[in-house]
Amino acid sequence: MKPSEFLGPRAEVSEPELRRGVRDLMWDAAFASGVGAINSGVVLAAFALHLGAPNLVIGMLAAAPFWSQLIQAPTVSLVERVRRRRQICIAALAVGRLALAPLIVLPFLHQPAIALTVLIVAIAVHYGFNAVCTCSWNSWIRDLIPERELGAFTARRSSYVAAVTLIGSLVAGVALDRPQSLGGQDVVFAGLYAAGFACGIMSTFKLASAPEPMMAPPGPPMHLGRLLRLPLRDGNFRQLMIFLSSWQFAVNLATPFITVYLLRQLGFGLTFVLALSVVSQLSNLAVLRGWGVLSDRFSNKSVLAVAAPSFIACIAALVVASQIENRLWAAAYLVVLHAFMGMASAGVGLASGNIALKLAPRGSATVYIAANSLITSAAAGAAPILGGVFADFFARRKLTLSLQWSNPGGVYELLPIELVQWDFYFLIAAVLGLYALHRLTMVKEQGEIENQQMVQEVLLQARRTVRNLSPVAGLRVATAFPSGLMIGLQRLRLEARRERLRARRRMHARKPSIPRASRTTAGNT
Repeated sequence: MKPSEFLGPRAEVSEPELRRGVRDLMWDAAFASGVGAINSGVVLAAFALHLGAPNLVIGMLAAAPFWSQLIQAPTVSLVERVRRRRQICIAALAVGRLALAPLIVLPFLHQPAIALTVLIVAIAVHYGFNAVCTCSWNSWIRDLIPERELGAFTARRSSYVAAVTLIGSLVAGVALDRPQSLGGQDVVFAGLYAAGFACGIMSTFKLASAPEPMMAPPGPPMHLGRLLRLPLRDGNFRQLMIFLSSWQFAVNLATPFITVYLLRQLGFGLTFVLALSVVSQLSNLAVLRGWGVLSDRFSNKSVLAVAAPSFIACIAALVVASQIENRLWAAAYLVVLHAFMGMASAGVGLASGNIALKLAPRGSATVYIAANSLITSAAAGAAPILGGVFADFFARRKLTLSLQWSNPGGVYELLPIELVQWDFYFLIAAVLGLYALHRLTMVKEQGEIENQQMVQEVLLQARRTVRNLSPVAGLRVATAFPSGLMIGLQRLRLEARRERLRARRRMHARKPSIPRASRTTAGNT
């Protein structure tokens, strides 16, 4: 079979081929998440700090995956002209994964300026070609997976990603915790990037095995600018893009610097930071399928209306960690907080990706998703760069808030709060996140429900999960209590409202009626 035939689209994808393709896509997700777990995130930030990177470089590395999405603009024309999405995806992915190879020898290049330059270029190339792949992949998967199965597919794939990311984070944590026994920190970083490169090769091979259906017949040729303006004319999709771009800006102003915050401002070790990542992944994995069930049963907007405010609250709550003087209590607080962040981010990640796919018209998914990626990625990429630029500005500022109680026995200080450097970022991100949540209310999606009802469904879903996972009766009762209480209170309110209406009717029935003539006479008098 010729390579063009092997990677070419098919007029019809049978049910067995679809199921095999879904399995291959799950393997692709597993290997691809292995690359992310040991070559990006906390490991990449730690690697950059190991090479002597300043805050601006940390911000540039965090912005690279977002700014690279701008390459999707010409990729749209490429996909529409070539109409072989799998070939485009595999070719771009192969080049992007090859860019990771120089990072294997980079730890041994003991020249910080050159090492950081190579790191930035390699990461930019890696994410740039990944963006080309993502553009064609989104359209490919939109046409391959039936719409009724899209939520379950995304949740299952995300579960694979979370599970492998968890394992990869554990492996990276153990390796970085014992660098001397493995030959030194340079050898450890080189080994992690070599393992990531191997996972990337396997991911590319598995993705190439998934089938691709034929694209819908092309319409009349249009200029790229006109194609990208189509989603902007769609009022509802335009509101979605405003929400996603403002959300990405708010979140990425703070989250790329959490690792730096934990390592430098709070003084925790890299092993503990990776342990927090593991906690977040575990909680993410525990609730992901539940979020998928809720998104399929109701709507993605309803999931976002609960998960997004929770995530914003967790970002703001990071400030509390810097106010706790006892390191043991601060560590315990961060563990609990990261567990909640993982649960909230699972819902946000699942629903924000699904809602864009769902609101994009079938046959035009490439253009709609690309336009959404361009706008949201520009906003998300600008945030960490601005954060890196102003990091030194906030590092020289401090805001102290204090409550004092005076009595004859002396003066007592209550709840002293001292904000420095990254604390400002978390609070600013929370305020911007509130604006993003306001924009979410303007998006319309079929099946959305009221927030109160969605909270009840989340609690009921948690109750079912705990019943299945835990044999502890007390824990089951504890999780059953809030949802039962909310439903009971709602019923009491409804009953009280009905009783008030019945009382009004009885009072109206007892009130004597005044004849019209009498009312007229009284009025004239």
